[in-house]
Amino acid sequence: MTPSGFDRLTKAGMKLVVEQGAGDAAGFPDSEYEAKGAKLVSRAEVFAQAGVILQVRTLGANPAAGEADSGLLRKGQIVIGMSEPLTALDQVSTMAKAGVTLFAMELIPRITRAQAMDALSSMATVAGYRAVLAGAQASARMFPMLTTAAGTIAPARVFVLGVGVAGLQALATAKRLGAVCSAYDVRAAAREQAESVGAKFIALEIETTAAEGSGGYAKAMDEEFYRKQRELLTKVLREQDVVITTAAVPGRKAPVLITAEMVRAMHPGAVIVDMAAERGGNCELTRAGETVVEAGVSILGITNLPSESAYHASQMYAKNVATLLEHLAPNGVISLNLTDEITRETLVTHEGAAVHPRVAALLAPVLVEG
Repeated sequence: MTPSGFDRLTKAGMKLVVEQGAGDAAGFPDSEYEAKGAKLVSRAEVFAQAGVILQVRTLGANPAAGEADSGLLRKGQIVIGMSEPLTALDQVSTMAKAGVTLFAMELIPRITRAQAMDALSSMATVAGYRAVLAGAQASARMFPMLTTAAGTIAPARVFVLGVGVAGLQALATAKRLGAVCSAYDVRAAAREQAESVGAKFIALEIETTAAEGSGGYAKAMDEEFYRKQRELLTKVLREQDVVITTAAVPGRKAPVLITAEMVRAMHPGAVIVDMAAERGGNCELTRAGETVVEAGVSILGITNLPSESAYHASQMYAKNVATLLEHLAPNGVISLNLTDEITRETLVTHEGAAVHPRVAALLAPVLVEG
């Protein structure tokens, strides 16, 4: 939560406690929170005093430090944040057993009245922008075409795999930097979207009608589909200077779109920015948090790209969270109306159980084995 985000919540009658130093890394000092009337306390005291906990990454989405929070949770507490509910099943179970009511920001439905709560789109916007900057910095080529006394410099060629929110922002950013942009996506609607930001859409001779799932997200396909896709993409990749991959399927490992063999077919000096690194990567050679060089091609496995623009990412996320909280507590008091689609679809655990149908189904085998 940013200091400016407090105004809306205090008007609803909410009192705010903030972990000391929580905003320092994003450019929001404690003094700005105090000026808004927030009470600054230790992390443990936030959990002890607050009925509602707002986080960027909750226990399930924070493998490095989340376990330390598990002992601070208490029955009846409400936690709102990124939670990885479809994959972090042990952590979801822990929160359910603790009696926590968990709302996962990843599960915000993609409907019109929930747009201001859509944290995935907000973070994808920032990540797409930062991915292009990372690719430009790692590339030995300049992006724009330049006419100089030493001759004309050809523009860099940028190819984006996956034209969702992140992909569109990546294309728009690369275009603004002067690159020649092209894109590919399995969804038919992506052609018009890519062309709207000035990119050329690459059409592959492959059946894609079943590749779009509910909510506009890509759907997992069988291995034969991905094999054919990789075969056709190899020819395209040979011509690219910077490739940005964005393909992710909610609750699943990221599909491998670029094999080691495909990387070796690219020209030396090319760069791959794998935005799916945290989910296993779209490139076979990606290692999360590392840069791998293979046959002269650099594969960047950058994780948590939104944190690279922490100030504005925090502003956007705070707006998303505050809007959801206002929805849940229109009069300053939390009211769980499970007939409402937004409330129902984001609620993961409540009163000691996993109540979200998809999460409960995934947890069933875990509970049986336990």
